[in-house]
Amino acid sequence: MARLRSDFWVSAHLRRLGIEGIAAVQRRRGASEAGAIFVKVDRLDGSADLYGPAPQSLVDTGTDVDRRFVALMRETSPADVEVRLGKELRFDDDLWIIEIDDRAGRHRLDLAE
Repeated sequence: MARLRSDFWVSAHLRRLGIEGIAAVQRRRGASEAGAIFVKVDRLDGSADLYGPAPQSLVDTGTDVDRRFVALMRETSPADVEVRLGKELRFDDDLWIIEIDDRAGRHRLDLAE
């Protein structure tokens, strides 16, 4: 099964979040076809989470959903998340960033086990 392009996935995910009343924006546009996607969740209480692509070893490409994510940082300062995002950008400048503002930390991502 072909993987959904990054631009389509981001657009669909933002729409899904909007329908559920979760405030989210595309903060950075990456490579349309295969850019890695990172999701920052600002909990609006001085803490934030960061999710990134799951390593291929945690994804079953035969039966799994299109994209899986892992928590890279949990309940840390938004400034620390920004430092990590800066490092990721230096490594790969084709990545996407979605930013969510949600007190409950909702993101609706499919997480790898």
